Amino acid sequence: MRIGVPTEIRQDEYRVALTPAGTKELTIRGHEVLIQHGAGEGSFFADEAYVTAGARIVPDAEAVFAQADLIVKVKEPLHEEYVRLEPRHTLFTYLHLAPDPILTKALIDSGATCLAYETVETLEGIKPLLAPMSEIAGRLAPQVGAKFLERMSGGKGKLLGGAAGVKAANVVILGAGIAGTNAAAIAAGMGAHTKILDIDVRRLAAVHRYLPNVQTLHSDQLTIEEEVLTADLVIGAILVSGAKTPVLVSEELVKAMQAGSVIVDLSVDQGGCVATSEVTTHRDPTFVKHGIIHYGVDNMAGVVPITSTLALTNITLPYILEVADKGAVAAARSDPALARGVNVMEGKVTLREVADATGNPYFPLEYVLPIEYT
Repeated sequence: MRIGVPTEIRQDEYRVALTPAGTKELTIRGHEVLIQHGAGEGSFFADEAYVTAGARIVPDAEAVFAQADLIVKVKEPLHEEYVRLEPRHTLFTYLHLAPDPILTKALIDSGATCLAYETVETLEGIKPLLAPMSEIAGRLAPQVGAKFLERMSGGKGKLLGGAAGVKAANVVILGAGIAGTNAAAIAAGMGAHTKILDIDVRRLAAVHRYLPNVQTLHSDQLTIEEEVLTADLVIGAILVSGAKTPVLVSEELVKAMQAGSVIVDLSVDQGGCVATSEVTTHRDPTFVKHGIIHYGVDNMAGVVPITSTLALTNITLPYILEVADKGAVAAARSDPALARGVNVMEGKVTLREVADATGNPYFPLEYVLPIEYT
C-alpha cells in the first residue's frame, strides 16, 4: 500500500503523523511511504532521515493525495485537504467531527473511508490513540493556567502554589479521565489546592489512591457551581466518546466567577464543557469574557511537538500497520477497536454519536461493512 504523510497546515501545528522509525517499519513490510517535503521539520525530523528509512519525498500535498491510498495525519483536514479526498482514499487522523457538521459533510461527500484516532476503542472501553495526547494536554493545562493567572498576563496575580503563610490557588478539574488525572497530578505537584470532579466513583477512587493530596468530589450541578465559584483555575477535561461535550459550566456561572480567574477547556475540540469556550490558537491563545480569561487551544499538545509526535506515533503505528497490511475493510472486520474508529465510510456516517451531533443519518457499520471478528 502507498501511505502518504502531508505536512500539517493547521496554524502552529508542528507534529507529524509518522516518524522515520515508523517509516522504516512500513517499508520493510513492503509498503511505499510518501512524505511531503518538510513534513517532519516541526518535530525536527529532516527529509534525509525519512529517505534513509526508505521513504520517497514528494514536493507538495497535491502529490501526496494524488499518489497515496492511505493518508495519515495528526489534525483534522482543512478545506484545501479534504477537497483532495477521493473514494479510493482511507484517511486516518484525529477528526473530532461532533462539533463540525461542515467537515462531516465534506467527508461524506468525498466517499473516502475516514477513521478517527479519538474513537478507536477497545472492548474494555480504552481509547489507546487518544490517551497520549490527553496525558500531555492534561500535564500542560496547569502550566498554562499558572501563566495566565499572572498579573502581567491579565490574571488575578496568584501563584498556583502560594507561598509561606499565603494560601495556594484553588484548582478545580472537571473530569477524572486521563487528561483530568494528569492535570491534577501536575497542579498538586505545583502546590495548588486541587479538587477533581467526576460522576464515576471508580475513577475518583483511583485518583484518591494515586493522588492522596487531591480532593475528589462526585460531580453534580450543585457541586460544580459551588466549586467553580471559588476556583482560581478551572480545567475542563470532559470526554464523551465521539459525541459533543456536554456543557457543565453555564455562562451565568462564568459571570459569577471572580474576575481574573482562568478557564482552560481541554474539551474544546469536542465543543467544550464551558458555555463560553471558543477555539483559540497558540499565537492568540486566550480571550476575556465576563472578566474571565479563557484558553481554548484545540491542538494544545502541538506546542511540545517532539514529545507529542513520539508519544502519538508510538501508539498509532501498530494500527497504521494493521490498516496498511490488511486494508481498511479487512482491518475493521478483524479488529473491533479499529471498527469503532470508522466514522465515515462510503458516504455514510457510521458512528452514532457523530450522526446525532451533526444531524446526519446513522448507518451502523455492519450496514456498510459486514463484520465478522476473528
